[in-house]
Amino acid sequence: MRPYSLTRRLVIAVLLVELLSAMAITGLALAYERHTQFHAFDIMLRGRAYSLLGAVQDAEDAGDNVMLDGTERSLPSRDIYEVTDANGRVLGRSSNWRGSGDVAPNMNDDGIFRAKINGRHYRAIRVHGVRIVDPGDKGGGIPRHVTVIYGSETEHVWDVITDAVEFYAMASLLLLAISGVLMFWLLNRGLEPLRQLAAAAATVSVDSWEFAPSEQARGIKELAPLTGALETVLHGLKRSFQQQHQFVSDAAHELKTAVAVAKSSVQLLTMRHRTAMEYEAGLERCQADCERMEEIVAKMLTLARVESQEESKSVSHATKLLDCVYAAGEQLATVAQEKGMHISIDGDDAVVVDVAAEQLQLLCSNLILNALQHSTEGSEVRAVVQTRRHSVDIRVEDDGSGIEPEMLPHVFDRFYRSDPSRSRKTGGTGLGLAICKAITIRAHGNIDIVSELGRGTTVTVHFPVSTFIVT
Repeated sequence: MRPYSLTRRLVIAVLLVELLSAMAITGLALAYERHTQFHAFDIMLRGRAYSLLGAVQDAEDAGDNVMLDGTERSLPSRDIYEVTDANGRVLGRSSNWRGSGDVAPNMNDDGIFRAKINGRHYRAIRVHGVRIVDPGDKGGGIPRHVTVIYGSETEHVWDVITDAVEFYAMASLLLLAISGVLMFWLLNRGLEPLRQLAAAAATVSVDSWEFAPSEQARGIKELAPLTGALETVLHGLKRSFQQQHQFVSDAAHELKTAVAVAKSSVQLLTMRHRTAMEYEAGLERCQADCERMEEIVAKMLTLARVESQEESKSVSHATKLLDCVYAAGEQLATVAQEKGMHISIDGDDAVVVDVAAEQLQLLCSNLILNALQHSTEGSEVRAVVQTRRHSVDIRVEDDGSGIEPEMLPHVFDRFYRSDPSRSRKTGGTGLGLAICKAITIRAHGNIDIVSELGRGTTVTVHFPVSTFIVT
């Protein structure tokens, strides 16, 4: 798709609207001027027709006829007129017209009609009047009906109308051009904060996550949501990138350490001739180191699979929570037995949640194993499933040595160990609680930890009500 200019589109759209408005205004101006000019023209026609009617006088003949008194000669020479009496006798007519017989007037109610005479367009009026002959005689005189037709060319009227419409049209086009230039300038100026925001976003890269929009962009109400969204997205991307970077670094460090330990074990065996028992012990150490590397890789793969979004959200699971806790307890029973510890499990066995059984059991196993690894011999690890109003909790408690307060915020970080030497001794990889957190987040729940030095640790997972399944 070819890029296009938003400014150009807005300017063209507004100009089109203004052009249509200008055309509408010009049309209205044409109608108004036509009405006004022809209304005045009709008044003029009517006045000149009545002046002709006033020029009809007594002919002073035996037949008591009427006649024009000669004042009609002062009328404009290009106008046409005809005065007739009731018998159709023409009392007077302009020299440039052969009479009303040449036209077929289509008169309106005011007696106005249009005609084309000698190739010219005329607008004319027909007026009927009565003149009294010998008004001083007995009976009030003799009435004589007279008809006056008077017309004038309309060319100059149309010239006036055309001039007025041209003025409106030219003024509209001039305003249209001025407004287009002003609008282009204002839009460019108004979109400058958006360009500044884009320039600030363009400076963000893998090596520089600093996003600093201008104060002008922050101060614009319409851009504030976009600025906030960009800051939120970039902050999330930065945190995710740093976590991934840290994960790769930690994983590389862990595997490098494990490989170095295995390599040193082999080198130690080859430094001098050893007995069969010493070789057997060295191979066992190498095997243990390889198993540790295998465990680290397996947990990394598990964590990556839990955090991936490949699994369809439409798939529904119905897993009995307490069954998973019991399965984890049975799985770790030998570990507890070797350390002389006891695992107690209790809770509501009717709770069913929408979480995959494999992940739920992995969560419970990691929590219980973590408690076993940090408990003292002869102590008890307690796993309880507790139903609340808006959530269901899995709580795992131990009576171990506890965790120092400053270390608690980091216990769910990947490869974090409060005591690395002790963790390796107990078989910890630093990924168990990170996997628990990833599973909990995937289920839209949350996990927290409370610990007190010398008193033990409690880890609680809260599943929201949205994960419940009514059975």
